[in-house]
Amino acid sequence: MAVFIDLLLNALVIGILLGGFYAALAIGLSITFGLLDVVNIAHPTMLVLGAFIAFLLNSTLGIDPILAGVLSTPFFFILGWLIYQVYYNVFEKSGAESLRGLAFFFGLLFIIEVGLVIQFGVDHRLVEAPYIGESWNIIIGQEIDVAIPFRLLVAFVVAAIATLAIRAYLTRTFFGRAVRAVAQDMMALRLMGVDPIRVKRIAFALGVATAGVGGALMIIVLPIEPSLGRLYLGNVFAIVVLGGLGSISGTLLAAVIIGVAESIVATFFGPSWGPAVSFGILLAVLAFRPEGLFGKTAGAH
Repeated sequence: MAVFIDLLLNALVIGILLGGFYAALAIGLSITFGLLDVVNIAHPTMLVLGAFIAFLLNSTLGIDPILAGVLSTPFFFILGWLIYQVYYNVFEKSGAESLRGLAFFFGLLFIIEVGLVIQFGVDHRLVEAPYIGESWNIIIGQEIDVAIPFRLLVAFVVAAIATLAIRAYLTRTFFGRAVRAVAQDMMALRLMGVDPIRVKRIAFALGVATAGVGGALMIIVLPIEPSLGRLYLGNVFAIVVLGGLGSISGTLLAAVIIGVAESIVATFFGPSWGPAVSFGILLAVLAFRPEGLFGKTAGAH
């Protein structure tokens, strides 16, 4: 019995911390897909690009990975600005964003991935920081030992701060309310004298900018290689859909739910079943509650 409790407590702690890490990966997609309805399937690969930038700054200049992620944020903001400009002019402006726009982001995904393979090869990369490899152990009795890895704890804290900051920005500022208005009624926004395309361009750039810190957290948590983004494609979309499209708080809660579910399944049924959890939850949500945990029903609109 003590062994079961030990495994369960460790799975719960790891799952909650893993959920924070997942939230950092999904928060940008929650903005671009959840609020702007732009299916940016290249977002996980942009996170890998952010991870490689953190690796470069850490290995060559000795900069802390999280600081490297913050420093690369302006680069990703400009990148997101340029990507949306191309996407709008070529696809969205002509109403061809549904299928051709999806192909555009598929192409972007592979271009970034191939570029990383050419530059860095296919070997796994790591960073060095004082909190990587260390853990805090909580001993309960004589047989229960709950380990809290610092790398996951750091990722959880940074992700929680970033999520709360983005939520406050989107709910308490005029621009944040304009972003939400774009998702609901662009015509009404035009009548108020606001350019909805400019709002979408800035919001999309903001979503892509999260790849800087998100990528830094990724390489803190696990070794990276260029194709790693495809592994997290199902996770991030499942989190955004489960949380409710456009709900930043829902994204954080959904990430914790999926992190705990994956951790428990991996602990008691084997790590091979872990990745299937996200897709299973995604299918269940689409079937029984497509609006997600914090999404509004059609009647509410």
